[in-house]
Amino acid sequence: MTGERAPRVLRVNAVAHPGPDDPAARLSDHLRRGLGLTGTKVGCGTGDCGACTVMIDGQPAYSCLVPVGQVVGREVVTVEGLGGCTRTGAALQESLLAHQAVQCGFCLPGMLVTAAALLEDGAEVTAERVRTALDGVLCRCTGYHKIVDAVTAVASGAPPPSAPRTAKAGSAVGSPLRRLDGAAKTAGTDLFAADGIPRDALLARAVRSPHDRARFALGDLAAYRAAHPGLALVLTAADVPGRNLHGVAPAFADQPVLAEEHTRFRGEAVALVVGERAVVEALDLDRFPVVWTPLEPIRTVADGLRAGAPPIHSHRPDNVLIEGGCRTGDATAALDASHVLVEGRFTTQFVEHAYLEPEAGWAVAEGTGVAVYSCTQAPHAHRADLARILALDPEQVRVVPTAVGGGFGGKLDLTTQPFVALAALATGRPVAMVYTRAESMATSTKRHPAVLRARMGATADGRITGIEFDGDYNTGAYASWGSAVATRVPISAAGPYVVPAYRARTRAVHTNITPAGAFRGFGVPQTLVGQEQLIDELADACGVDPLEFRIRNALRPGDTTVTGQVLRDSVGIVECLQALRPRWSRARAACVSFNRHGGRFRRGAGIAAFLYGCGNTALSNPSTIRFGIRPDGTPVLHQGAVDAGQGANTVIPQIAADALGVPVTSLEIIGPDTSRTPDCGRTSASRQTFVTGRAAKDAGRALREQILKGRDIAATALLEPGEGTLRLRDDFRCVDVDLRSLPRDEFGYVFRAEETFDPPTTTLDGDGQGSPYAVYAFGAHLAEVQVDTETGQVEVRRVTAAHDVGRAVNPTLLEGQLEGGIAQGIGMALVEDYVPGQTDNLYDYEIPRATQMPPVESLFIESPSDLGPFGAKGIGEPALVPTPAAVLNALSHAIGGRVRSTPASPRRVLAALADHAVAASGGGRS
Repeated sequence: MTGERAPRVLRVNAVAHPGPDDPAARLSDHLRRGLGLTGTKVGCGTGDCGACTVMIDGQPAYSCLVPVGQVVGREVVTVEGLGGCTRTGAALQESLLAHQAVQCGFCLPGMLVTAAALLEDGAEVTAERVRTALDGVLCRCTGYHKIVDAVTAVASGAPPPSAPRTAKAGSAVGSPLRRLDGAAKTAGTDLFAADGIPRDALLARAVRSPHDRARFALGDLAAYRAAHPGLALVLTAADVPGRNLHGVAPAFADQPVLAEEHTRFRGEAVALVVGERAVVEALDLDRFPVVWTPLEPIRTVADGLRAGAPPIHSHRPDNVLIEGGCRTGDATAALDASHVLVEGRFTTQFVEHAYLEPEAGWAVAEGTGVAVYSCTQAPHAHRADLARILALDPEQVRVVPTAVGGGFGGKLDLTTQPFVALAALATGRPVAMVYTRAESMATSTKRHPAVLRARMGATADGRITGIEFDGDYNTGAYASWGSAVATRVPISAAGPYVVPAYRARTRAVHTNITPAGAFRGFGVPQTLVGQEQLIDELADACGVDPLEFRIRNALRPGDTTVTGQVLRDSVGIVECLQALRPRWSRARAACVSFNRHGGRFRRGAGIAAFLYGCGNTALSNPSTIRFGIRPDGTPVLHQGAVDAGQGANTVIPQIAADALGVPVTSLEIIGPDTSRTPDCGRTSASRQTFVTGRAAKDAGRALREQILKGRDIAATALLEPGEGTLRLRDDFRCVDVDLRSLPRDEFGYVFRAEETFDPPTTTLDGDGQGSPYAVYAFGAHLAEVQVDTETGQVEVRRVTAAHDVGRAVNPTLLEGQLEGGIAQGIGMALVEDYVPGQTDNLYDYEIPRATQMPPVESLFIESPSDLGPFGAKGIGEPALVPTPAAVLNALSHAIGGRVRSTPASPRRVLAALADHAVAASGGGRS
């Protein structure tokens, strides 16, 4: 008919869809909710992270900033359509898998779409062009290198590296197998917490305090609800049926689900509104009926400890959450008798986790209980905590982890889970909650800011005589993991060195800031910022090269730590330092040569070393693995360790498959779910490869013994699962086991083993003496930097990382962990600084981007642990621990002066340069 308007059509991935009802809606929301294309992720909603990148007419665009009406009639391509709609999409997806460029996977859709847009124009592509193109997409896991390599390889037509998809029976451990869960991440089909929300779910939002500290009174909530049709309920602390407190353990549970009368940090929740999505999204929560009375906050450790400071918690007489310590020998006397003595005071900042996936989750009432789906690092611990909050038996609470878009310790604490669980039980409907980026950053836990003081002494020939250390850690408004920091740091502050006399004291101190919690290292990276700089100063005072000083004092097998623990095996710190020696000599010489010519730029090389206990400090922390054979011949691994990007979904099956003696690809893997998998503990403290891996090895061996028992076959026989049979084959005979004829157990298995491993540790006495960890990770990082002496800008030019990993279960996954940890360490050293209320976004809070990452060389030392699975130890947290200190030591080598507060901002670098110039001239600052 003439004059009739053509229908409005939205073309996505070459498929025509009806035009949007609301043309002003965000394209990202329409893709995800309207079309179900959840591969496009939303990490910020403000165009700062790049996770939501799509192609519009061949060009990359942040879909969170584009009104959907603007793309009507244009061609939109999302990650789901890359393979069919672009020339290089499928090759890019394959290349990322082959290069082991996949970790948590949340940023990958944005990375892939951006890379495909770059390659589609046919222009010459170099690694630098790739880095520049990817600079607009943030990644917190990988350190970018493997992503850049994967994209560059496709551009150049280079063959992919040999990251195999499988390995023959018994040879998975040590093989660089590609991630078993990687294909779903590159395809955009892996479901993160905001991706699988039921379409009929109600939406919950929290009413939060705008003040650092306040009293509050709620108004007429019934009238408020009546004034907003579609609002199902408003929940307050009075609606919590059980214990209105949560925390890492019942003894330290002090944070209310919903505050009562007082709020103790900006962003603390006082109420929850629940209703139909459109209604709740449209609410202006600034108009919620609550009256605030602001109170004077305590923001710093010094203020929290000052005489007469009001307590943050009325049930505690002061603001000290917990004290920790360790003592051996008489440190004061040893220092007084030392030939050389150094001392210093250092401070570190508040650091945000900045995982790309904001917290999200949903809950569904099930029978008399509830099922909670969320991005958690601690499913069984969260189930126990939720049961106390909800006044339910633990068996009535089911916790199912979704894919986790980065964690680094920040998703160990409860976030959305109690809110959605309370609301689902109250309404009988599914209830979802998705934090905004600002909400996530305002309320999630952070790395503890620290104030550090230490003294160190040495003999004339460079042997450490004693160390005294005091550290105060700002744990914020609530306990979270402050107890773990205060107990781990006194052990770690001695470093990987023989220290005859030692005294360390720590305190976790409450203030009115966002709670500080677990963040990749539990206080050790902050501590080394001071300790490893003082080690450099001590070496210099002794006239000994810093690397040789560390080797001279390093722990060796048979040595005793400051806790009195004798290290029997897997002590590879000397080998790590020796592996760095040739690179160290070249780097220092190159810096001297470069600096000899003068000019505005100066270069430096620095080193830092560490020891890090794998697992909880002096506490039981077991993992349990279930492993069975079905009547159809399928080996089934119940693996409850949450993979937050670190690779547990691949590494644990590698260990289990080798222990049983079958190819890893023959396994069916049942992932974390408190109703289906035993408790594998929290994904924290670099414990999963070591603890859960050992449980998997034990379960595989026990299952193998059951199968072989009583059969005339060698103990080394191969196991070949078949359809209803299991063939056992050695060099002389073959035995077929008819599985269908065997009785099944309560889980449906004809053979089953369930094994628990709990690392052998002892409690610490009043002086911190005992065996707090069963095994330690060791390592050292060499950082090379360039400093612009006119602007104070610092560029990290290269990092070489040597780590004793016990046994490299998957070498390329280990490399990825190192590169990602180093990126976070560089950020902590130079740019990251969270300020509550000011940096609650990924624009003002800066993290390293693709163009800012230096080359990284990984050196793995294999000093096997008798306790570890096939000798393996952890790497996730050690990957970050020494980097900030190494960068700061390199900075000092470049400019002469020292920066004693992080981050080493241009202002602080210029101040250190000025101080050094004054000191060198023999003057003093007025």
